[in-house]
Amino acid sequence: MGDSKEAGAECPPAGAAARGGLSLLSQGESEEPSAQGSALFLGGNEVKSRAVVKYSSAPPRTAFARLEEKTDLKLPPANWLRESAKLGPAGTTILGNSKKSKPFSSFGMAYDFIDSVGNDVDVVSDSENIKKLLKIPYSKSHVSMAVHRIGRTLLLDELDIQELFMRSSQTGDWTWLKEFYQRLIDQKWQRKKKSKEHWYQKAILSKFLYYSINGDGAAQPVPSTAEQPESSSSDQTNDSDGASWPAPFEMPSSVSEDPSASSQGSEPLEPSYIVGHVASAPKEQNLTTLFNDGENSQGLKNDFVRNILWTFEDIHMLVGSNMPIFGGGRYPAVSLRLRDNNKPINVLTGIDYWLDNLICNVPELVMCFHVNGIVQKYEMIKTEEIPNLENSNFSTKVIKDIAQNILSFLKSNCTKEGHTYWLFKASGSDIVKLYDLTTLCEETEDKYQNPFTMPVAILLYKVACNMMMKKNQNKKHYGTIRTLLLNCVKLLDKSRHPQIIASANYMLSELFQLDEPKKEESSESPLNENSDESYSEEEEEMPDSDENGSYSTSSDPSDDNKAVAIIKSVGELSVPEKYKSIHQIRPSCTFPVCHDTEERCRLVLSYVLEGLKSVDSSIKKESDLPAADPNTPIPLKYEDESTRGGPEGLEKQMALFLDKMGSLQKGNYSSQSGMIPGSWQHKMKLQLILKSSKAYYVLSDAAMSLQKYGRALRYIKLALQSHDTYCCLCTNMLSEVLLFLSQYLTLCGDIQLMLAQNANNRAAHLEEFNYQTKEDQEILHSLHRESSCQGFAWATDLSTDLESQLSVSCKCYEAANEILQFSDLKSQNPEHYVQVLKRMGNIRNEMGVFYMNQAAALQSERVVSKSVSTAEQQLWKKSFSCFEKGIHNFESIDDATNAALLLCNTGRLMRICAQAHCGAGDEFKREFSPEEGLYYNKAVDYYLKALRSLGTRDIHPAVWDSVNWELSTTYFTMATLQQDYAPLSRKAQEQIEKEVSEAMMKSLKYCDVDSVSARQPLCQYRAATIHHRLASMYHSCLRNQVGDEHLRKQHRVLADLHYSKAVKLFQLLKDAPCELLRVQLERVAFAEFQMSSQNSNVGKLKTLSGALDIMVRTKHAFQLIRKELVEEFDQPKSDESPPAADSSPSLNREEVIKLLSIFESRLSFLLLQSIKLLSSTKKKTSSNTDEDGVLKTNKQIYSQLLRATANKNATLLERIDVLLHLLDQLARGGGGVQ
Repeated sequence: MGDSKEAGAECPPAGAAARGGLSLLSQGESEEPSAQGSALFLGGNEVKSRAVVKYSSAPPRTAFARLEEKTDLKLPPANWLRESAKLGPAGTTILGNSKKSKPFSSFGMAYDFIDSVGNDVDVVSDSENIKKLLKIPYSKSHVSMAVHRIGRTLLLDELDIQELFMRSSQTGDWTWLKEFYQRLIDQKWQRKKKSKEHWYQKAILSKFLYYSINGDGAAQPVPSTAEQPESSSSDQTNDSDGASWPAPFEMPSSVSEDPSASSQGSEPLEPSYIVGHVASAPKEQNLTTLFNDGENSQGLKNDFVRNILWTFEDIHMLVGSNMPIFGGGRYPAVSLRLRDNNKPINVLTGIDYWLDNLICNVPELVMCFHVNGIVQKYEMIKTEEIPNLENSNFSTKVIKDIAQNILSFLKSNCTKEGHTYWLFKASGSDIVKLYDLTTLCEETEDKYQNPFTMPVAILLYKVACNMMMKKNQNKKHYGTIRTLLLNCVKLLDKSRHPQIIASANYMLSELFQLDEPKKEESSESPLNENSDESYSEEEEEMPDSDENGSYSTSSDPSDDNKAVAIIKSVGELSVPEKYKSIHQIRPSCTFPVCHDTEERCRLVLSYVLEGLKSVDSSIKKESDLPAADPNTPIPLKYEDESTRGGPEGLEKQMALFLDKMGSLQKGNYSSQSGMIPGSWQHKMKLQLILKSSKAYYVLSDAAMSLQKYGRALRYIKLALQSHDTYCCLCTNMLSEVLLFLSQYLTLCGDIQLMLAQNANNRAAHLEEFNYQTKEDQEILHSLHRESSCQGFAWATDLSTDLESQLSVSCKCYEAANEILQFSDLKSQNPEHYVQVLKRMGNIRNEMGVFYMNQAAALQSERVVSKSVSTAEQQLWKKSFSCFEKGIHNFESIDDATNAALLLCNTGRLMRICAQAHCGAGDEFKREFSPEEGLYYNKAVDYYLKALRSLGTRDIHPAVWDSVNWELSTTYFTMATLQQDYAPLSRKAQEQIEKEVSEAMMKSLKYCDVDSVSARQPLCQYRAATIHHRLASMYHSCLRNQVGDEHLRKQHRVLADLHYSKAVKLFQLLKDAPCELLRVQLERVAFAEFQMSSQNSNVGKLKTLSGALDIMVRTKHAFQLIRKELVEEFDQPKSDESPPAADSSPSLNREEVIKLLSIFESRLSFLLLQSIKLLSSTKKKTSSNTDEDGVLKTNKQIYSQLLRATANKNATLLERIDVLLHLLDQLARGGGGVQ
């Protein structure tokens, strides 16, 4: 018959509402009832008790057979000790004939109900142990129990001293405890034999129970209204008995919430005999089994007929019970007891019966009285009446107080997980002592002599596993999990249990979140919000005492300095809250606070290393491997090869790498240590190696943000070496792992780029790169057992060559991109894909600029040679190729701004090409070449493409303005070169002038003079220069042109227009007085040229007057020059003052002197011409007062000017002052006839 579960019926509280249908609850979910348990009113005292049967292997209950009077129980019944269908798979256990409970019985239960351990349940134990503890104040018998703490749960097991010491004499296991016991407790210990009376009573009970299951025809059952056929109990649920038998995986929620409701009628359930041995069924459905049978079982089976979750007041207990339960009577469940009529029931027996019924939720007790084995009578007693029986009166509230005090005492003193505590009370003694056997055992220098070590370690491991497996596990429990695992590892022998140790260390490393390095700060807070202090695995236990100091040791001779704690008198246990602990439930351990990423990663790596050591130690083929000292760095033989080939060698290595990545998809496996694929070592090492690669990646990322690029490269090298080993061992590469590799290579590319950009600090970076911790060396040693770790050597070399670093960085990004192409990673991780392409575009821009600058440097060195060198051309090609690929990268992710910048750089490259083609020979013979024109036009095309890429200025104003400026510059340079080095051998003058004019106007179009920005003065200067050059060109055309009067007039108008615009723009600038002066002088020359072609004096006078007016307007330029000269003069002269000719960076003194001389001569000439014309007109015409005044003024100014120019000793400042004075006079005097 199959195993099944049952939920005992509880006395329904008054007015309990009937529940409707039953819903199934899966084994994984909590089965703890949420409704408050029914209150049992016992003898005027009230205690709350509720029991939910979690598992039962008992058959459906049958009614007990009421034996006839005078039945002789000394005679065996026909069915005695025989198997029966009514007994179920539990065999004779159900009738109480089983062996004594095993010393590890609580562990068997804990393994089966791992969800409850460490969290929900306070105590796990055999019901006999619970009863023994609660009877301590009433009993003189000895108590000996082993206590273990797992989280907040205590496991209690009987520690049979006699049995242990018998074993120790045979095996030597417990000799240390035997010696301790004899020394401190009982010096004359000897084994006590059980009396004949004990065995006689046991035999009578056994025969009575066999008679009672109606196995013998001689016994007649008493008919009862409550009697029910077997069939109804097995597949009907309209009574409590039927509802007690759901399948082991499923528990009716109504039963778990309120067991009493099941007796109120509900829908039928399916027959429940469908699952085999429950002891193994619910154990590890979700958890990967990490133990072989020997290690897993440890002989710790759950041998109880039923496991019950018993809530007594506020104490939650998981209890194992073998008490036989029968049907019959007014209730569907009764317990059956045999009593000697000559011996009255005492308090101990009453408590025993009452607790058994409470634990199993049995509402009634049937007692059969006998005299010398002859049945006399039966008596039925309700459970709640037991405390009031004659001769066995006891207070249920006192029992409750005893339970709470004992639990508080144990919880306060059994503080160290993994330790075995011994609760001992000698026979006839009132003193209860608690010893820490683990500490005592350690004094014997062999911790493995404690037989509890392995069961405790495995239970710690399983509880931690179970907590880890819960998907909704809150991070606040991580501290508890960590402590469980650390204590587990501490208990185990590394050589005997490498698998558990490796797995525990891996789980410890998994507690630290490494997936999101950037969110380090926020991820830490929830881990530490519980408590500031709590015990850790190293913490010394601190005995908690109440205000009466009951736990403290005194000078009383009964005290024992080896005991952890002592209860001086069992009577204290009856005092309410006497031993109330300051913290009834020990707070879960805080997770270690990692103040920075490096500390967190180092913790992870320390656990990974321990795990790797455990795995490696379990692989037998070590003798086949070359011996390696983990303290000796492994020589890196690949460095010479990778540097020798340069970029070409890099290409080969990349090709090999991509081939390898392709083969990974097919799952090639190659391990040097001889690990078998699929073995636990293989699976565990894969996980540990992957964890180490993640930790090194996070370390590298953190070092990168601190600008420690040498350290960052060292860490990413270790991450990639770990990943390379993972690739060698992996038989089926997961896409998630490929994504990690892509991220590692992306970071490696970033680091190489930063190293290239920070070449000035190379020595410090190299020192950081070569440093290695012992931990890193040992991890690397473990990696080298499986692989050469050279798969990514090409990416992690610290080169001293800038080009090589840029190339490696580029190859890293390319490899990262290739990996994304292998599977569907590109579409699954669009953000990462975009980042990789951005970086590829960026590095190609960097490389393009690098090659472009090299080409420019070669060009500047080439002085005499007229032809462009092959080296230059090669550099242009490389640069262009990089820019082109970069533009493609940015365009593929719609990054218009960066694409525009690269197009702009390509335009700059074209301009460098154009400059390289300019004639370097005789300056006088030089002409603007077709190659120059071609490259400048290509530059213009790229700049226009950049503007089209941006679309509007709003997209990125700074980039837009920059491109416009570059485009304007290109047009301006092209026009200037064509103007200065006109290609007259190929084109007509008019054609050249037209092209220059068009180019200048286009340059003006892209030169923004109106927008206020840092570049505005440059734009104004550029525009002014363009107008000046155009005006000069039209002026020149006018001088050289003969014939077409319309064209001459057009040129005259254009020249005048551009001169006036140039003057206006130059006047806006404070730092271009020379340019302003030059433009004004050219305007004067233009006026003189016009005057030379005039015939009438009136016309000439008018032109002269205009020219003098221009001269007057130059006053602004002279004022600016004077201001700068004064500032320069006022500055204190230092010994290292520059020569006078170039004393100011903004004022060219030679230029000023030259322009001043021209100005003086032109002013002198204009004044002389004016005087001559005014004098001649005066002779011909009648006297004109205005003209007389002008003539007089001009003569005075002319006279002063001649005297001033004649004075060769005058300083520049004095000459300017004279001119400013003369210009003032000229302005007031009129200068000429208007």
